[in-house]
Amino acid sequence: MPVPIKMSPATLVSVVCVAQVFAQLGSYAYPALMPGFMSRWELSNGQAGTITAAFYAGYTCAVPILVTLTDRIDPKRVYLFGVACIVVSYLSFGLLADGFVSAAICRTVTGIGWAGTYMTGLKMLADRVHGRLMTRAVSWHAAGIGIAGGLSYVVSDGLDTLVGWRWAFVMLAISASCAWMAVLVLVPGKRPQTARPGGGRLFDFRPIFRNRSAMAYSIGYCVHSWELMALKGWAVAFLAFIAMQGEAADVWLPPTAIATLVVLFGVLASLAGNEISIRFGRQRLVKIAMGATIVLASTIGFLGMSSYLAASLFILIYTVFIWLDSSSLTAGSAASADPSRRGATLAIHSMLGYGGGFVGPLAMGLILDWAGGMSPEAWAYGFGHIAVVVLIGRISFSLLRPRDLAGDRARTTDKGLTKT
Repeated sequence: MPVPIKMSPATLVSVVCVAQVFAQLGSYAYPALMPGFMSRWELSNGQAGTITAAFYAGYTCAVPILVTLTDRIDPKRVYLFGVACIVVSYLSFGLLADGFVSAAICRTVTGIGWAGTYMTGLKMLADRVHGRLMTRAVSWHAAGIGIAGGLSYVVSDGLDTLVGWRWAFVMLAISASCAWMAVLVLVPGKRPQTARPGGGRLFDFRPIFRNRSAMAYSIGYCVHSWELMALKGWAVAFLAFIAMQGEAADVWLPPTAIATLVVLFGVLASLAGNEISIRFGRQRLVKIAMGATIVLASTIGFLGMSSYLAASLFILIYTVFIWLDSSSLTAGSAASADPSRRGATLAIHSMLGYGGGFVGPLAMGLILDWAGGMSPEAWAYGFGHIAVVVLIGRISFSLLRPRDLAGDRARTTDKGLTKT
């Protein structure tokens, strides 16, 4: 390992966020190129959704172990392992994938790599900054992931056009390798805060489940990810379906470009949402965002079918409200955690979130098959199931009554008591 480098918290945030962009640049390469893979490999909607979901399955299984380990060992080491898995998975997909099974295996390994990088990168930041600076660091970290996801659609599509999909994945592996080298050389190591005496075993998650505030934010993140990953996984296919129903002149931007705008709009919404949480209350922001997405998910399958332009605008508006509470939910869970159990808390938070992310795109594909294939009615059913899921999450969040965070604008309860 290189000699540790001294750096300010702000510089650390910048380095980690830029590294995340390079590491995750291929994160949505498969959804971006899904229509081509469905034709090339003769995949059903359910199989196509399963390959997307395999990513989240790998993440969900690996994250309780990898992120919890950061409570005992240097998060940097776990991060480097995660990025190495991403490099291997991209190379394997580009060089070896030839159908449903091999593609699903490669995407599972990508998910394992993400488990070692996403919340681990967040843990490197959360251990060093506090209060408002911590929530903003979480927000910018999420922005880095979002920017990578947005660029992933157009970069993957562009590379596919220029060099073919196999070399596209190889080049994305090279990008992730650059992230690995940057973190290895530039990010200093740090011993994690040790658990308090009597604080319990490393993988004892019972105290996390008893933390009502952290669990409220984590359950909110579960339904948020269910909704978001279903949209990310199927946005290109949804728009391509609508484009095929109309005239070519109606397609003002290709579906992959719309998908990129979706994620970039989402990044801005996430950053704005955290600032709104600080000023007006985190609980209030989360409840408003969930309420809005329930309405939009209930109507997009009907009103969005009228034209390609209407569908594109619906998706962009829908995206803003999905992402509005993204960083607020993760910051809420991180700040509600016992500092000695922050890694374990983020592990449970992320496991629940990406468990939802696993089911969302899979459920969408299965519903499309159940409804007889892609049709206006099938898409209405697909988006309608999301509205039901978010409604359940909205009710659960309210019942658990999470707290606002230090640095957020104080809220006054009905009894006139101030909560922070």
